[in-house]
Parts: sequence; structure tokens; C-alpha cells
Amino acid sequence: MKRIEARHSEEDGYLPGPPSGGVVHAQTRARPIVGGSGAAPSDDDAIGHDLVRDAGEGGDPGTRQPTPDDRADAWQAWLQTPPGRYVLQWEQAQFDQAVADLFGLHALQCGGPLPDALRANRMPHPIRAWQGAINPGEQRGSFVQIAHFEELPFDSRSLDLVVLPHVLEFAQDPHQVLREVDRVLRPEGRLIVTGFNPVSLWGLREVVPRAMVRPLLPAQAHPIVLHRLRDWCKLLSFEIDATHYGCFRLPLGSQAWLDRMGFMERAGDRWWPLCGAVYLVSAVKRVQGMRLVGRARRRAVRGTVVALPGAHYEPSERRGPPQSG
Repeated sequence: MKRIEARHSEEDGYLPGPPSGGVVHAQTRARPIVGGSGAAPSDDDAIGHDLVRDAGEGGDPGTRQPTPDDRADAWQAWLQTPPGRYVLQWEQAQFDQAVADLFGLHALQCGGPLPDALRANRMPHPIRAWQGAINPGEQRGSFVQIAHFEELPFDSRSLDLVVLPHVLEFAQDPHQVLREVDRVLRPEGRLIVTGFNPVSLWGLREVVPRAMVRPLLPAQAHPIVLHRLRDWCKLLSFEIDATHYGCFRLPLGSQAWLDRMGFMERAGDRWWPLCGAVYLVSAVKRVQGMRLVGRARRRAVRGTVVALPGAHYEPSERRGPPQSG
């Protein structure tokens, strides 16, 4: 059984439960839901690396391996840094535009409270599945704490919209996460994914040796190349219909320098649109099936009946009837 907890917003007039008879089990996880967000992180571009570091990446030999909750907390802390706020601003605007005209009953956002991908969506039952510390705040809907996104506690074909903001980059098995999303989505349901683009200036900085430059992205993030994501969607039943790139400024950790590079947004969108630091992919679940037309019935052929010429014999009066032999 999956280890999760649920918390409902008191501001709503209803208690939106899991869709299609799904059950959210309470008090099955060792870590409780906390109400506060803790101390505010410092304004440093390396905060994501300081919160989560394993033994294989420069940490002490006795340092424990990071858990999914640690990765989620480190990601939310990185979003408070200058480059994180820059990425968050672009993604929030893209989510508001992508989900505004999507209709259905149940929408699911995996990840954390930021960005609020379902803010502009009008589905009556939004659900947010989080890892790490949960602080609902003023967000509406149901809140579920999940240990692993590789196993979602929802019925098959019960959701109309699933949003994955940088979830695949921190998952242990990103392909399995997509398989679970394919299972819980209804036919013609919508999937929206965001991630860091390795084919960009930000991705180039991550491959530079650490002795020369310090990485900018969180330590536990593993960016996925877009063509690989497209192959995964093609293996499943998703059809990608929209792709957007953004964040063309230089990978700098200072807010002042990011503000000075504002001109690169318009230049990058025009001259190198495929090299944005972040991409957003929107896909639709396509299910092929046969169409039932009812009982087959015979229909009368309408039209003029034309007699076809055939062989006909008329005996001649002079010669008489034909003789055998």
C-alpha cells in the first residue's frame, strides 16, 4: 500500500475526494504533514546544493543518501534563489495559459506548491500530490503526500489533466512515472511536462568541471533531452501537440546580472528558440478503438432495375424445330 496522507482545504464548500472511487488512506506515512514552511532560505544560488548532497558528489563518505522528500525540499528551496525565481516566473505564466481552457472534473499536479500549475484551471476537483513538507496555504482542492510518483494512488482512467513540473528530473524512474500517468489519464486527457533543457547555455554550464565553475541547477536534478521525452511519449499513447521554450538569459546566479540580460529574451526567442533553458511540453492521450454502429440490417437497393440480355431461342417457321444430332 502506498504511503500517503491527505489534507483537504477548509475554504471549499465541498470535500473533493479522489476520483472514481479512489481511496486516500490517512495515517499511513511516518512523516506527518507540517503546517509551516520553516525558515526562509538565504538568497544564494548554491542553496539547492547545500541542502541535498550525497556521498558521490563531494559530500562526506558517511553522508546518507537523499530521500525523495529531501529532493523535493531542495527543489522548493532552489526556487527561492534568483535563477529559481526567474524560472518560476516564466513557468507560472506558461501554466496559466496552458490550463486556462482545459475542462473536465479532476486535475492532478505532482511535485510541490511552486509553481501553482492549477491556479488558472477551472476544474472542480483539483488534487495536488506533493513530496516533502506540505504547506497548503491558500490553494484550493485536495492535498496528498506521496512517497514515490512511480505509483499513483488513483484509479485507472480517472483524471482529466496531469501536470508534472520538473517531476521527471527528480524521479528515480521517469519512464515509470509516465506509465503511471498514462494509466490514470482518461482518453483525450491532457499531460503537461516542464523540465530543464540540456541543449542550452544552462545545460552547458552543468557539464563544465566543478573546479572551473559551480553548477547552477540543483544537485539532484537530471535534465532529460527533449527528443528522449518525445520517444517515451510515442511509446505510450501520448501525442505531443505543443512545445514551448523559455529562459534565454545567461546562467548567472546574481539577480542584478539577470536583470541586465533582459534583452536576451526577445533575441533568443527569435534567433535560437530551441536553446531555451526550460521547455514545456503539452500532450494528449490518444486511444484507438472500434466504433460500435449497432446491429447490421439488410437495406433494400433503391434504383431502377435493368434486365440484362440473355440467350433466347425462337423456332423458325420455315426450318422447323431444331433436330438433335
